Amino acid sequence: MDTKNIVAAISLSAAVIVLYSLFFAPPPITKENMAEENKVEQNSDTPSLDQKENVAEISREEALNQSERINFENESIVGSISLKGGVIDDLTFKQYNVSLDSQEKVTLLSPRNSKDGYLIESGFITSDKNVEIPNSNSIWKVSGNNKLTDQSPIKISWTNDQGITFEKEIALDDKYLFSIKQSVINPTDKKYDFYTYGQIIRNEMPDISNFYILHEGLVATLDDELIEEDYDDIQEKKFSRTAQKGWLGIGDKYWVTSLIPPREKEFKTTFDYKDKFRANFVSTEPLELNENSLIEETLQIIVAAKRVDVIDGYAESLNIDKFDLTIDWGFLYFITKPLFFGIDYFFKLLGNYGLAIIAITICIRLAFFPLANFSFRSMAKMKALQPEMARLKELHKDDKMKLQQAMMALYKKEKVNPMSGCLPILVQIPVFFALYKVLFVTIEMRQMPFYGWIQDLSERDPTSLFNLFGLLPYDVPSFLVIGAWPVAMGVSMWVQQKLNPAPTDPMQAKIFMFFPLFLTIILAPFPAGLVIYWTVNNILTMAQQVFIMKRTTVKTTT
Repeated sequence: MDTKNIVAAISLSAAVIVLYSLFFAPPPITKENMAEENKVEQNSDTPSLDQKENVAEISREEALNQSERINFENESIVGSISLKGGVIDDLTFKQYNVSLDSQEKVTLLSPRNSKDGYLIESGFITSDKNVEIPNSNSIWKVSGNNKLTDQSPIKISWTNDQGITFEKEIALDDKYLFSIKQSVINPTDKKYDFYTYGQIIRNEMPDISNFYILHEGLVATLDDELIEEDYDDIQEKKFSRTAQKGWLGIGDKYWVTSLIPPREKEFKTTFDYKDKFRANFVSTEPLELNENSLIEETLQIIVAAKRVDVIDGYAESLNIDKFDLTIDWGFLYFITKPLFFGIDYFFKLLGNYGLAIIAITICIRLAFFPLANFSFRSMAKMKALQPEMARLKELHKDDKMKLQQAMMALYKKEKVNPMSGCLPILVQIPVFFALYKVLFVTIEMRQMPFYGWIQDLSERDPTSLFNLFGLLPYDVPSFLVIGAWPVAMGVSMWVQQKLNPAPTDPMQAKIFMFFPLFLTIILAPFPAGLVIYWTVNNILTMAQQVFIMKRTTVKTTT
């Protein structure tokens, strides 16, 4: 198998990605095509979190000013906790800008009555309707310190008319972790049963990539099983499952909001849509609150940028089962994650992710050098046999059976396997997809520059052949943005194609002449880092191929 097969395989792979997103990806969801609201399942033993909220939509700034707040800040995040409801509903990432040309920071959480309402609440609920519990309108009071930092926790409380007090002691680490120790203090002579809960509420589906290689939506690992539910799936049908361990949350491409329930206790997780998206857990076994006593429970909340070191660090330090899967490494996890670590190692060594991609490309070529040598020797022999193959084709042009037999005899005699060129594909295609995944999902690559005009390796090359890469003073339509790196990749593929045996069929030869152009157009919208990888890979392949061809000779007899 020669370069035409490699080109065909890569073309097919790229075409599948592009065509799927164009024609088969789910259509955007609008309010007009939303499914009917689902009813939250009632359980005779565990109380439900069914709360329909009718709130007037206002601006984010107005919503923030509607209630008293406790500010929080550390080196990674800044925001506030609303004393109305005692919820975390205001959070901004200090280290991440919205775009390359903006200094505005990424804001994730917002109050419930703003358009982009996105918040986290926690506490206790009970099936006893005679007990008043805090809700979204309850006003909590601060005890002591009134600013939350990684050096100073806070305590808030709310007391009902029966004298029962609900308290939350909230601590924040230096990154993205909120630890909440919540308690109920009962000064009465009655007994009650309470259930721990945590809930993430999101008013609307955010803008998502709508691309099948990335999951954005509701996510969990429950008893070692990864659960991924898209927004439209939850609008159609809710998800509910009981588990002994795990975590749950809502994940965006680069950000995650997650709840880690109390350990060693069974809980029920529910994803549903009823006027808002909700991801929640409720403990299935009650905590018994005796007279003149208290109960307490601890849970964790992580609202994070999906940095690999941060996510893996929390997974290890907090012993959170499979928390690293908040980053969507995909089904090629065993290739994708090690590939990221390799790139990250070279980044720390070289100081640039573009150089790191080039370095990892060289390492991949070296790792599979023996396999490529075997393949290229066979291809070199195939090219040397082209005159003899042409002679046999002319000799048996009227008898395809005899032509096939003669070809097979020639291959056997010269010890050539025409399928040997397939072997590099088995290596290159998974690596190609794994690198694409790394560039697409890891925040480490976001807004990272290379040299020259490449300011973000996770985005397409912004230049275009059709304005001479910016030399002409006009912009071109997006479908004509075919940058300098995709052009270099296409040229390198065309040169590489010339080094390999051409198809014996004239029609096939003409078709494969257009594959470099086809791939240039297909890969132009892909991340610049991926195109750089493929260009460098082509150059290294050609160098190896030329070296092998010069050392390979084939003598044929008629």
